[in-house]
Amino acid sequence: MRFRDTITFAGITLLSARKRTGLMLVAMAIGVGSVIVLTALGEGARRYVSNQFSSLGTHLLIVLPGRVETTGGHPPLVGGTPKDLTLNDAAALTRAGSIRRIAPLSLGSAPISYQQRERDVTVMGSTTELLAVRNLALAKGRFLPPGDPSRESAVTVIGSKLKKELFGNGAALGRWVRIHDRRFRVIGILKPLGQSLGVDVSDTAIIPVASALSLFNTHTLYRILVQANSRDAIPKARKTIIELIRKRHDGVEDITVISQNALLSTFDGIFRSLTLTVAGIAAISLAVAGILIMNVMLVSVSQRTEEIGLLKAVGSPARQIQQLFLIEAGMLAIAGATIGVITGVAGVWAMDNALPRFSLSVPLWSVGAAVAVALLTGLVFGILPARRAASLDPVQALGGK
Repeated sequence: MRFRDTITFAGITLLSARKRTGLMLVAMAIGVGSVIVLTALGEGARRYVSNQFSSLGTHLLIVLPGRVETTGGHPPLVGGTPKDLTLNDAAALTRAGSIRRIAPLSLGSAPISYQQRERDVTVMGSTTELLAVRNLALAKGRFLPPGDPSRESAVTVIGSKLKKELFGNGAALGRWVRIHDRRFRVIGILKPLGQSLGVDVSDTAIIPVASALSLFNTHTLYRILVQANSRDAIPKARKTIIELIRKRHDGVEDITVISQNALLSTFDGIFRSLTLTVAGIAAISLAVAGILIMNVMLVSVSQRTEEIGLLKAVGSPARQIQQLFLIEAGMLAIAGATIGVITGVAGVWAMDNALPRFSLSVPLWSVGAAVAVALLTGLVFGILPARRAASLDPVQALGGK
């Protein structure tokens, strides 16, 4: 029997037992489809986090009050804060050569109202540098004016969503709004940006940092955002920040400087590992499908003893009988993998349309890996039935024994 005839014979055999073949195809398709869907979700989560950090700005360093330490206790432990971050600390950082921009940040929540409309929003206090440091963009008007950051000014820039809530389709520029117990004039409206690390910038009011500190009755900054001159300058800028603040805080290193790139690399590694883990878990279903193929084909061998005996009687060697059953297993694996790929891609496409903010796409490596594992599983679990069929005695097989 030629190889082409063997393939044709195997195909006819599979089609003649439609229920059995369909059951094995469904099992294999579920395994392959689940691998594709879960890897797409893992990759989508990784890209989402990457985009969130990228939206913060470029070459960014975040200075937090308090030092993160690792000690003999349960890590991480956050050390005490002998001195808070202040505007003077932020001003001292502007003298560093490796630093391009500084944006001190004060953050709080307060009610904002216009006429009879009022709502609670996040209020950010900063300087004109925040626009470039955070990659913000204006739809109308202008941003916070440059000048001495320690001077208060009754101006505000509001997000697009907040503008719509307070003013509807009416004009907002030049209007006076009340934030808590103070009046601020709207001078700018931000372009729609969506959420960034849990803060909806479109639903935010930005005011001068000195006004924010006064509004919230504090002198402490929430963060200091620092933009380094370049990617290569980030390590030097980080070292400079720590040294300058240590000198200002009586020789105590009581701050934490987080690199945006370091955070991104950490999360990237975590989500890549998570993606591979869930893909491995999904691949277990392929092993289950392989076991099903093996069991069903073992039953098939017992049902086809006369057919096997006839093939041996006309001169088919044991190797050819074994090859026939392996080809059947391989054809099942390939067909099931194809159905699984189509089903998985369709599922990812449907979820991508249902979740527009969470972009999903199928990694090409997952398709290749799923198909390869499916084919390998089919062949591995098809060996035992194939060997059993090849070892049958032709005389007994013809007698149906």
